[in-house]
Amino acid sequence: MLPLIFDIQLSGPLSPPAQLFNQNINAMKTTLQYLLSILFLFAFVACSSSDEDEDVITKEGPFNISELAGNFEATKAQFSVNTVSVDIVEDGGSVDMTVQSSGRFTLTLDPVDRAAYTVSGEMFWEEWQGSFYFAISWDDEPGDWDTYGHTWDGTTLSINGGAETGAYDFDNDGDEEPCSLHFIFVRV
Repeated sequence: MLPLIFDIQLSGPLSPPAQLFNQNINAMKTTLQYLLSILFLFAFVACSSSDEDEDVITKEGPFNISELAGNFEATKAQFSVNTVSVDIVEDGGSVDMTVQSSGRFTLTLDPVDRAAYTVSGEMFWEEWQGSFYFAISWDDEPGDWDTYGHTWDGTTLSINGGAETGAYDFDNDGDEEPCSLHFIFVRV
């Protein structure tokens, strides 16, 4: 509550002009308190929101994603969870990837023990606090993405994801289990 500038103590009832003055003062105090509350609310919201924590995605980072446009063949396609690890290429299968200049890609996985299948998504950079992280948004989880360790030398692309950055049906029962993945692709 705001302090009163003056406080008049009178004995007896107030005259009609004094009552009107007293009502006007009370209405102004209430209005002023209301306006100050709104002002402090706006100031709090303005100070608490920050662009620093927002996810910024871009196609330009340590290299332009468009540099990946073309066809790739995997020399390693490893999925791991706990003590279980499967490398489709090492086991005699194949993994091929086609990348568009936009970063959209299709991955065709052909394990030896089951039918070939495809997955797709989009590659980009997530910029966060001045650093760039190689990221993939898989089409089966739109709006969500994971970041991966990567290397790219113009011919070979390596991506290495942490826990739950990939999925694989280890026991071929139709249910994919979350896992980490490590792919090495060579441009063909």
